Amino acid sequence: MKLRIDGREITAKPGQTLWELVKALGLDSEKLSQRPLAAKIAGEVFNLNYVPVRVADLCADRPSIRRAMEASGGEVHLLYYNDPSGREVYTRTAQFVLFLALENTYPKIRGRMGSTIGSALMIRLSDNRQFELPVLKAEMQRLIAIDFPLIRRRVDTKTAIRRYVEAGKDDKARLLRDRDADYFDEYAFGDFADYHYGELAPSSGCLQVWDMIPTEGGFLFLFPDANNPDVVGNYVDMPRFLSVTNESAYWCQLMACDCVADLNDLTRSGEIRELIRVNEALHEKKYAQVADMVCQRGCRAVMLAGPSSSGKTTSANRLATQLRTHGKKPILMSLDDYYIDRDTIAPGPDGKLDLEHINTIDTALFRVHLKELLQGKEVTLPTFNFITGKREWRGHKLQLDDNTVIIVEGLHALNPVLLPEDLDTSSVFRLYVSALLPLNLDDHNRIPSSYLRLLRRTVRDYETRGATVAHTLSMWDSVRRGEHRWIFPYQENADVIFNSSTLYELAVLKNHIYPLLTAVQPEEDCYEAVRAIVKVLNYVQAADVDDEIPPTSLVREFIGGNSYYR
Repeated sequence: MKLRIDGREITAKPGQTLWELVKALGLDSEKLSQRPLAAKIAGEVFNLNYVPVRVADLCADRPSIRRAMEASGGEVHLLYYNDPSGREVYTRTAQFVLFLALENTYPKIRGRMGSTIGSALMIRLSDNRQFELPVLKAEMQRLIAIDFPLIRRRVDTKTAIRRYVEAGKDDKARLLRDRDADYFDEYAFGDFADYHYGELAPSSGCLQVWDMIPTEGGFLFLFPDANNPDVVGNYVDMPRFLSVTNESAYWCQLMACDCVADLNDLTRSGEIRELIRVNEALHEKKYAQVADMVCQRGCRAVMLAGPSSSGKTTSANRLATQLRTHGKKPILMSLDDYYIDRDTIAPGPDGKLDLEHINTIDTALFRVHLKELLQGKEVTLPTFNFITGKREWRGHKLQLDDNTVIIVEGLHALNPVLLPEDLDTSSVFRLYVSALLPLNLDDHNRIPSSYLRLLRRTVRDYETRGATVAHTLSMWDSVRRGEHRWIFPYQENADVIFNSSTLYELAVLKNHIYPLLTAVQPEEDCYEAVRAIVKVLNYVQAADVDDEIPPTSLVREFIGGNSYYR
């Protein structure tokens, strides 16, 4: 069969792998930036050990063309580290080899995936008293030097559950019991087997760029630099972010819900309703603590930022409610009203408007207004008309008195360019809100923090804006690029980082989103992204408990019924 791999033609013989074909074309490289990690065929990501044309089992002389190859017409696109899907492949490969190395060196120590912190992944250890990081690093280097192949194999689910129970990996066994399938796919090397929700690189030798550094409770695994994959990313200490992840881990223990299997048990027993009540109480307590801090410092303004679908608007309203208990008169302002007219924004190289860019905000006007408001002057505020794409002046005037606190909410609210140079910074409180879901699928598979925000946005766009799944997903990469450039760099500037995720909402969101996702067809451009979402949701038990969720909940901002929007 004739294939076109990144535009270069080659004939695939029955039984040949993509990896062999890539090498035959001279497309492999020792440099990670130029080394293929996986392939995309007909919208799906495949391991490079995939065989495009195999010999049929019943007739060894007649080749059988694989479904994906037939659908793509022989077109194959290679994925590299600079592609988001390629980075995910590299990350999963690192996880597999890392936990294999940990089991080889310290079989009695349980390793658990933690949060991603910049270019690093935190690994928490059950016991690090006897643990020596150089020993683990040496084993990692040995396994990578072996360059053993990473080939996926299909396993009977019941057999795998029994094997994981015998190995003491209860987190995996419990999760697989909730999966409605007779088989699943895993990777193995020697006696070690593990499964991951997506493809791995073709061999361990592909892990060319990495490092490890110690941290409290475990260690940090450093990944390649996103802009220069041939070097390890520079790790910058983020104490505030690390603090909120530790707090979130404590909340998981407090609510007896560390992983998806725990959530499923609570759903089946009906105890998820108590989980909702406790989780909402913890959120309310946190908002109250932030309000206490704002008042104790005598702040006149709160700058509230966060990435898309983090719950900024609801957070602003709930903080306002708490400020009222202190006798304050909170007033909400949106940075969206300081957008410049759409027809004055220059399109980017792709011809599209980058609405995440800081230059879409009239920062100079905002600085003037903030300064005058804090000086007690009356200011006429603008309103942005999203239908016409233009700023309007509707005579909305604002003047602060001694008890007024303004809450400024927006994507860029923590960007220092918004503050006047001569401003007394003690008068401003900085709050960063993000949905940092601490729930793991199991010890070795974490649910990315952006995953929950994507679910939230997809449900909200469909429920309130009539947008399709494809429309929401088509914008997500652009949204994420904007976040990495304009939001994440300033999160550590916050006085407080607030985790707006709830442990119960995956079970709630599944009821709203699953039918939409399963309706997406393989020929649609968003199919691979949808498959990645569905793979996680397949392990989650849906919960019909919307009636238990209070109208002021952050979750209500996305599923509807939020009292602040009435």
